[in-house]
Amino acid sequence: MERSRIAVAGASGLIGSALVRSLTADGHEVVRLVRRAPRARDEVYWDPEARRVDAAGLAGCDAVVNLAGAGVGSRRWTDAYKTKIRRSRVLGTSALAEAIASLDTPPRVFVNGSALGFYGETGDRPVDESAPHGEGFLPELCVEWEGATAPAQQAGVRTVFPRTGLVVAREGGAWARLFPLFKAGLGGRMGDGRQYWSFVSLHDEVAAIRHLIDTDGLSGPFNVTAPEPLTNREITAAMGRVLHRPTLFTVPAPVLRTVLGEMAGDVLGSARVRPTRLLESGFTFAFPDIEGAIRAAL
Repeated sequence: MERSRIAVAGASGLIGSALVRSLTADGHEVVRLVRRAPRARDEVYWDPEARRVDAAGLAGCDAVVNLAGAGVGSRRWTDAYKTKIRRSRVLGTSALAEAIASLDTPPRVFVNGSALGFYGETGDRPVDESAPHGEGFLPELCVEWEGATAPAQQAGVRTVFPRTGLVVAREGGAWARLFPLFKAGLGGRMGDGRQYWSFVSLHDEVAAIRHLIDTDGLSGPFNVTAPEPLTNREITAAMGRVLHRPTLFTVPAPVLRTVLGEMAGDVLGSARVRPTRLLESGFTFAFPDIEGAIRAAL
């Protein structure tokens, strides 16, 4: 891809910061959306919950990538925090989509983050992008989140939804909490361990987003997750092998529900999701297996 100007919302998050590093290393100009007064030429002001974006700052961008949103696993899901999760995604996406649509020359692609939560509980049934959305808070959120891109789509902008799995990384997300436990020999399966976890290495997550930016003709949902999901029990065993630690502990489901509340459903739930469209588009995973993804994170 030739040198491009790319705007990134959520540039300080786990995936956003890794994406920015990757783009700048390859010579692209990155514009960061910030929630304060801009201090540099590469910053553009926005207030996602107030639906404000300095649209002029997006002029000349070849692509806009939106990865912003309050952390789903950051804290217990009170009603107030669920509202914050929703508003940070839906209102921010709507504001960006409207700003993009207002430009005389809009970007050629809008990559708007989404999640495998779209599918809800799948049990041991494998699903891909052809499956309908599930039921519950996360599936309903993902449907609304993706739907908020409508103004950009109606303006003719190619719009893509990377539905991201559990990112294997030291710096954030679920694995940032798992690594210290397993290194201390305190790791183990959660619940009965039979629930499927659809994982992806941080390296492959960034590479997939860049593939979706660069490849003309790709639009709609793309599951960004390794080709073969594994059970929590299998992932626990892999963590033990890579870190050379025992994995004797288990966290019973009732304890998780007590500690995490409604969010426990995301840990105990099973999502056996495959990246059919991503593979068909020609993307190749650098770390398709869990041990490789764990070693890459370390």
